[in-house]
Order: sequence, then C-alpha cells, then structure tokens
Amino acid sequence: MDNDRTSRWELISRQKVVLFLCGFLGFLLLIFRSEPGFVFMVDHANLLFHEAGHPIYGLLGPTLGLYGGTMGQLTFPLILAISFYRKANPIGFAAAGIWFFENWLNISRYMADARAQALPLVGGGEHDWFNIFGRWHVLGHDFRIASYVKTTGWVGMFVFVAWFCWVAFSQRHLKPNNESRFELP
Repeated sequence: MDNDRTSRWELISRQKVVLFLCGFLGFLLLIFRSEPGFVFMVDHANLLFHEAGHPIYGLLGPTLGLYGGTMGQLTFPLILAISFYRKANPIGFAAAGIWFFENWLNISRYMADARAQALPLVGGGEHDWFNIFGRWHVLGHDFRIASYVKTTGWVGMFVFVAWFCWVAFSQRHLKPNNESRFELP
C-alpha cells in the first residue's frame, strides 16, 4: 500500500532529505528572527501577490476584489504546489506547501490588526480584514480568529515536512533507475 502511494513520486536521495531539512530549519530560523508574522524577503514577495490579487479577483466583482488580496497571496503557491504534484516532484510540492502555509502567518498578522489598524498599508488604503470582519460581524474576535489562522499555518508547514519525510522514508526500499542516478566516470 505505501509503495503505491510513494512510488509515483520522484525518488528522494538521502542528500536531498538532509538538504531539504536543513533548508526548512534555516527557514524556521529566519521566521523566528524576523518581525512576528513578516519574513522580510518572502513576505515582500507575498505582498506583491496580495496586491495583485485585488484587481485580478476584482474582475469577478467587488466582494471578490476585497477578498482578492488574501486569495492572491495564496493562489501562486497553490498553483505551484499543483504543478509540482502533477510532475510528481516531492521536494517542489513540499516547498510550495510550506510557502502556502507560511502565508497564513502573515495573513494572521493582518487579521489581528483589524481593529487597531496599526500596520502600514500599501498606499494607505483600506484595511481588508477590518472590512471583511465587519461584514461578517466578527470584528471583536479578530485576535481569536488570527490565532487559529496562525496555528493552522504552523501545523500546515509541519504537515508538509512530515509528509516529505514519510515519502522519503517509504521510498528507502525502492531502487532508482539508471537514468535518474548521477554517477561519476
């Protein structure tokens, strides 16, 4: 049964497992050393996708335009994850999944700011989550909702790491074919 679930994926060498886990640990260090909920390089890129999401999803109506910022920053890592899944690339799939859920940390930071509106906004615009929570009549619960979203982000990232390790461990008995193995002459 495990063979059926893991044999569809490209084989993962021990070196790739070690590099992936070292990369993830480095990413965790970056998260913990950054401003809470904002990883400088990653979240500036996510901010671009967030801002692009407003007009792109806004083409489908003003409500989706409002939600489009958050949807925009989740769309690109999701599309990337789907692409890597279809290519059976476990490292890319896991990395895109981690990126998807890292966004949730940033989104939770924005949600928790709904009432205070202390975060600097691009162009000094309206606060998405103030408006969204106001529509949903849950503005007074912004911190609680944000904590659930943040927890989901952390759990999601670790689920993808665990999944990657499970695939790698399950493949330990599979032998790579000659085309996928790099050998020195």
